[in-house]
Amino acid sequence: MDRKQLKAFMAVVELHSFSAAARSLDTVQSNVSAHVARLESELGVTLIDRATTEPTDEGRAVLSRARRIEAEFEALDSDVASLRDEVSGTVRLGSIGTVTRWLVPPLLNELALQFPLVSVVILDATTSSLVLNLLSGAVDLAVLNLPLDEVELRVDPLFDEDRVLIAPSTHPLFAYETVSIEEAVHHELLLEAPGSPFRTQLEEVAAQQGVRLRPKAQFDGMRLLASLVFSGFGAGIVPASAAPAGLAGDWRRVPLTGAEGRSVGLGVRRRSFPSAAHRVVADTIRTVIAREAAGPSGIYPAATIGR
Repeated sequence: MDRKQLKAFMAVVELHSFSAAARSLDTVQSNVSAHVARLESELGVTLIDRATTEPTDEGRAVLSRARRIEAEFEALDSDVASLRDEVSGTVRLGSIGTVTRWLVPPLLNELALQFPLVSVVILDATTSSLVLNLLSGAVDLAVLNLPLDEVELRVDPLFDEDRVLIAPSTHPLFAYETVSIEEAVHHELLLEAPGSPFRTQLEEVAAQQGVRLRPKAQFDGMRLLASLVFSGFGAGIVPASAAPAGLAGDWRRVPLTGAEGRSVGLGVRRRSFPSAAHRVVADTIRTVIAREAAGPSGIYPAATIGR
């Protein structure tokens, strides 16, 4: 078993194609097929269903280990380079979409200036999806919605943000200067899907005030919810970062009273050993948040990175 075999196997699984894997590895398909076949022969199992190019049960188990092994190889390269006073390497960063919008542009600019040999691959997804990607090793770091109950992850706070109601000009709530949960529930609202931390906390607040939320539609992801408000479909409750105050459009942001904000943190696997590249990306995320929080109003950096 060697690194080339593991990389070929991971590429096939992630790209769902032997030919696409060959292109991504800058080789020919026969080489990829040979590497995967040798790996299967050494392990004595079939790792990839050739009819669907999906991993078998054994393949999924190997995939999780292979990702961690590859991450260690990359960390080794990065740490050795850092001893020569140059930090290099690839970091796979996951982020919830509402944060990606305003965090990623200044983050990439800062990294390009300070650490030009560090490249970042961004995965924009929901918290539930990012947790699975962190646990499997598909991403190295992730910006996540809190609270999070996952013992295999360590999550450090990044910032808190207000909850706000956003409404198009055609909606009755557009005329409000502030709105309470009791007032909001007189209307059907666009809400995040049940089970998400944001929705659970919102339901708890409503229950404490003796009312129930009335969903018009429910979404697994804030960006789609916000975009439908912007297009006039209805009013919704979102975190402040989902609706930046400076974003133009025929809608408005209305402060929501009586509801605590949400918290966002940076998650990593507890048993991982961050490389120099991972560490500088994490540190740069904190630096950028402390500097940029004045942009999207209603965002407050955690005390650990400067409030």
